[in-house]
Amino acid sequence: MLFDYFNNTRFESPYFLWLGLAIPLLAVLYILRLKNHSAAVKVSSVKVFLATRSWKTALVQLPFVLRMLALAFLVVALARPQAVNQEQHAEGEGVDIILCIDVSGSMTAQDFTPNRMEAAKKVAADFIDRRLTDRIGIVIFSGESFTQCPLTTDKPVLKAAVEHIHNGLLEDGTAIGDGLATSVDRLRNSQSKTKLVILLTDGENNGGLIGPANAKEIAKTFGIKVYTIGVGTDGYAPFPVKTPAGVVVQQQKVTIDEKLLTAISSETGGKYFRAKDNTGLENIYTEIDAMEKSKVDITSFTRYTDKYFPVLMAALFFILLEVVLKFTVFKKFP
Repeated sequence: MLFDYFNNTRFESPYFLWLGLAIPLLAVLYILRLKNHSAAVKVSSVKVFLATRSWKTALVQLPFVLRMLALAFLVVALARPQAVNQEQHAEGEGVDIILCIDVSGSMTAQDFTPNRMEAAKKVAADFIDRRLTDRIGIVIFSGESFTQCPLTTDKPVLKAAVEHIHNGLLEDGTAIGDGLATSVDRLRNSQSKTKLVILLTDGENNGGLIGPANAKEIAKTFGIKVYTIGVGTDGYAPFPVKTPAGVVVQQQKVTIDEKLLTAISSETGGKYFRAKDNTGLENIYTEIDAMEKSKVDITSFTRYTDKYFPVLMAALFFILLEVVLKFTVFKKFP
């Protein structure tokens, strides 16, 4: 308890603590004074008197101990202990970001560890942790699109939304245009100066109600920058396929419309990336994070709160206790 009281504490007038050196000096002088008191009658043994000792004689030095405790607390109170509270206030201009993630069946391909979708979820969660003051939203798409989480700064909510992403939530397919259009719709009313979409997919557009070219033009109209990421190794990749005999892994050709993704990113002011493994995907998000820094001003200040009052009260308590004992229990009669 005493340690907790002085934890994160400073002294406004620490030079008063030097007075504490007087306490052991006074104790030594008191002990020497007791030894110098010689008995009026000398006896060969004091064993006979030990049986007559009472609790009063056992505690005869208690008033001096109380006086020293009072002095110790008084020295600490004079040094003015203060609680130190350091606070930081962060404010600035954040970035509004939509993570647009493909959840089609091909995202279960195992050319990433453990597969493309889980790798995408991991880097998305790490990216969310790094963006301290930004609003982030999540859109998923396959044959259709869906807002998994609207724009928010609540990191736990965002990470929970990412964790709940899995294949089969939507009709299968790859509707890149729908995914991008939904992402733009989430950002179109944003007042942020910087609005961007990070669109991740592993295939070619093959469905949806809005074509990728139209979605790109809508993004340009609202001043939204789009970074596109093509996910998949070169050549063939192992895909889990359901068969009457169960799930088997088959090699299927990786087909990514890099021309389309490059056009979307370049015309909106973004950049196209190709991720061929987990490390490459992590590096891409790190690069985007470095390119799109939010402006944050952090103001630090320290507040000091006096804590000497309880210490002073303790000193007064021991002084009063000594006085009371001196004139009651240890009162000397002439």
